[in-house]
Amino acid sequence: MNDGILFIVSAPSGAGKTSLVAALLNDDARLTVSISHTTRPRRPSEVGGVNYHFVDPATFERMVTEDAFIEHAEVFGNRYGTSRASVAKAMATGSDVVLEIDWQGAALVRRMHPEAVSIFIVPPSQQALRQRLLERAQDDPAVIESRLAAARSEMQHHGEFDYLVVNDDFDTAVAELRAIVTAERCREVRRAARYRLLLDALLAG
Repeated sequence: MNDGILFIVSAPSGAGKTSLVAALLNDDARLTVSISHTTRPRRPSEVGGVNYHFVDPATFERMVTEDAFIEHAEVFGNRYGTSRASVAKAMATGSDVVLEIDWQGAALVRRMHPEAVSIFIVPPSQQALRQRLLERAQDDPAVIESRLAAARSEMQHHGEFDYLVVNDDFDTAVAELRAIVTAERCREVRRAARYRLLLDALLAG
């Protein structure tokens, strides 16, 4: 079984990354998302083991010491990490794995996995981003302002990614993500490895 493809999806808070990835995974059985570990408190709508693996700071630090993460970072005072073992296990079965991580984590993963495909998602405007953060009703005004300031800083790193998707119309953005996944699966180097027996038979005449 050939290893799957590692997709990195990053975006500033409020750009719609989680909703886009959920829609992408909804009709693609070969795609799976890596569930991150975090020290962030669980929100009322979230489920442990589905949205995140919620752990206490001591457990997170122990996992860092054990080199259990491909990448980890601190964002808005909370820590996030991607499990090395879970990603390797999924890819070894041929599944394509999506990492929903920030630009810092993306940079670390790309250094260790230069073959990874990276996608950066941006909102259509700062006004739209502000409105989306307000509509989530999850943060107070001071936190929203800090997220907007962080978003401007994060978006400066868009040039480090392979693909750029503007989340203006949701359905169009999902279609663009699907097109990226399909194109990467069709790359000659990946298809040649997956269909080696077929190619050998065709060339044998």
